[in-house]
Amino acid sequence: MASNSPSKKLHLNLFMLSTGHHEASWRHPGTNPGLAADFHHYARLAKMAEDAKMDSIFLADKYRLNAMTKYRVIPQLEAFTMLSALAAVTEKIGLTGTASTTYYDPYHLARKFASLDHISGGRAAWNIVTSTGDATARNFGKDRHLGHAERYERAHEFVEAALRLWTGWSEDALVLDQTAGIYADMNMIAAANFEGKHLSVTGPLNLPRSPQTVPVLVQAGSSEDGKSFAARWAEVVFTAQPGIEEAAAFYTDLKSRLKRWGRKQDQMKILPGLIPFIGDSEAEAKEKEHELNALSASEYGLYNLSALLQTDLSDCSLDGPLPYERLPAPEQVQGQQARFRLYTELARKEKLSIRQLLIRTAGGRGHFTITGTPIQIADAMQRWLEAGAADGFNLMPPLLPAGLEDFVSKVVPELQNRGIYRAEYSGRTLRDHLGLAVEPGVQYTE
Repeated sequence: MASNSPSKKLHLNLFMLSTGHHEASWRHPGTNPGLAADFHHYARLAKMAEDAKMDSIFLADKYRLNAMTKYRVIPQLEAFTMLSALAAVTEKIGLTGTASTTYYDPYHLARKFASLDHISGGRAAWNIVTSTGDATARNFGKDRHLGHAERYERAHEFVEAALRLWTGWSEDALVLDQTAGIYADMNMIAAANFEGKHLSVTGPLNLPRSPQTVPVLVQAGSSEDGKSFAARWAEVVFTAQPGIEEAAAFYTDLKSRLKRWGRKQDQMKILPGLIPFIGDSEAEAKEKEHELNALSASEYGLYNLSALLQTDLSDCSLDGPLPYERLPAPEQVQGQQARFRLYTELARKEKLSIRQLLIRTAGGRGHFTITGTPIQIADAMQRWLEAGAADGFNLMPPLLPAGLEDFVSKVVPELQNRGIYRAEYSGRTLRDHLGLAVEPGVQYTE
């Protein structure tokens, strides 16, 4: 599917996750589970992504140990520490880290991201999450995790407070007059003075304005609250969409919400997750997918599915359907409401048994999974781009490093040949890569 004069170009982000995104990737002979906490492993991945001219690398982060660590490599290096180290071994690729509005305070987080932006020369991005689960809450001295609505109320306040901190230093605040002995003009440094229902912070930040002023704001929630939050704040949205029709509907819905906040559609880039199984032939690609699926542990998948659906499935037949009558209503789910809907709708639509649902989600957790040749994968990516279903993709290789090596060496050249993906970086900051303007002081208020 070639295009002589493409009007849009793909944005690509690499989602780095230990041995790969397939739950059984750590068992594959092509990877090494001992590298999950090895910085050099991630540095190699980041450099490969940068050589492929990707916009950013992304690290998810959680604040608890999964109860099923017995069955999967889950421990993760802390995101700020990792990204700061990766900033020193890369030059242009963006650095996206996850941090929770529920378990950070605005001053602490704003200072960390401003520091990362300074260290990297303007490549920082914040994946804004509200976190999930009472197990996380107990690690921070709380009995229970905040309810869904309350978490998002706090998140709105948190982002507004952080914006005030980041934009508090004027571009002209630094005088740097060594002769007169004047370092900064205090009249050009404003306090945040934010007071909300859940949060308050005075400020100002004890760090000058960073190269991007505000790190790129990223968000991944697809619940109704999540989409409302994204429409107000997010400049990049990661989303799980299993097919082009669902993705196009999500894309249209979310972009239509920007007008309420005085925002234009090109001020947000929507990047669905992409799980590619790549082979020189379709048969080879299918064999790679089958090989990983065969290594999955049903106990791991069943535990996670039970947690997501907030229903114990241990007494259910794996070859039977989901017990829909026992499931809570989506709006009653206190965890991942959007993922709850995605899984249950997928199972209903395709009449999947529990076992089939576990296999379907073992590699992609509901994200777009494609198995085929480099040309078939490039065709699909171009189709999504031109159909208004995506501005690019959040690449989630099922196996690392092999899956990334295949994508970079086989799919990226095909995308470049079609003129829908860059051959070189045209700027230095992440905002440059994404075509996002720097608008200091902008706050989206009603």
